[in-house]
Amino acid sequence: MAGLCHRIIKEIQHSLTEPVPGIKAEPDESNTYYFHVVITGSQDAPFEGGTFKPELFLPEEYPVAALKVRFTIKIDHPNVDELGSLCLDILKDKWSPALQICTVLLSTQALLSAPNSDDPLANDAAKQWKINEAQAIDTARAWTRLYAMNNT
Repeated sequence: MAGLCHRIIKEIQHSLTEPVPGIKAEPDESNTYYFHVVITGSQDAPFEGGTFKPELFLPEEYPVAALKVRFTIKIDHPNVDELGSLCLDILKDKWSPALQICTVLLSTQALLSAPNSDDPLANDAAKQWKINEAQAIDTARAWTRLYAMNNT
């Protein structure tokens, strides 16, 4: 347990001393295993201008087990289901204890810039991205305006 706490503290310090543009992650004051996250949609991406606030949970087995990420607001994205669960390979079969919180957040941010319709969690959104990407981008932008802007 001490090693785990030490690792979490090091990762928190790293995220505070070397912040990544567009990503903010802070541990909950009462629960070191829960993080408040803010990811802003990248410029020229379908989710541009949106402020997304996924929850990040560290399981007790972390770093042996992958952490969990769940979006708390609606998002029209092929890799996010209606419950906010995120489909990301490094959270599933590509997880390694060498990966860190920052890596997962960077990958989540990248997925907001480039959805992967070949590994969907939301089949309807993935189908739309494959059939008519322009319409899918319009829908993503509309949902971003509706749910992820001014949602403080």
